[in-house]
Amino acid sequence: MLIAHLPSGYILGTFMRRHWPGSPGILGAAMVGSAIPDIDMLYFHFIDGGRTHHHAYMTHWLLFWAATGLLSLILVNWRARSYVAATAAFFAAAMLHMILDTLASPILWLMPFDRQAFELVTVPASYSNWVLSFVLHWTFACELLVCGWALWLALARPRPAASAA
Repeated sequence: MLIAHLPSGYILGTFMRRHWPGSPGILGAAMVGSAIPDIDMLYFHFIDGGRTHHHAYMTHWLLFWAATGLLSLILVNWRARSYVAATAAFFAAAMLHMILDTLASPILWLMPFDRQAFELVTVPASYSNWVLSFVLHWTFACELLVCGWALWLALARPRPAASAA
């Protein structure tokens, strides 16, 4: 996934906000959660020098997000109950990130217990630039579909009526 993580967070957040109206921060939490696993790109580029695929880092481990999410939901439910829905949206979006990455990129679903990588489709390095290989592969149409869906949701969203002054 190159461009669909943030739009997928918007889609998830929009649906969760409809399910929990009045709960603060759901949409923003879902959008941040959908992109946060890729924070490891900072380490990948500036410290690791690209030696290790960033999907091998802890921020791309399903069990990391599941454990952190469970603990966070327990603490938020105990200390700030009104933010349970936003917390759930954040961690659900982080999990959605892993699911989307699995489409065309290897994810280590059972790390740290098993290093077996899983991906649904392998994108061949057909071009010298890896980005071009991804953009010109049919799986990129899935990303465009997610982006189109998010745009449709945003455009179909009811707008507040303008007040007559």
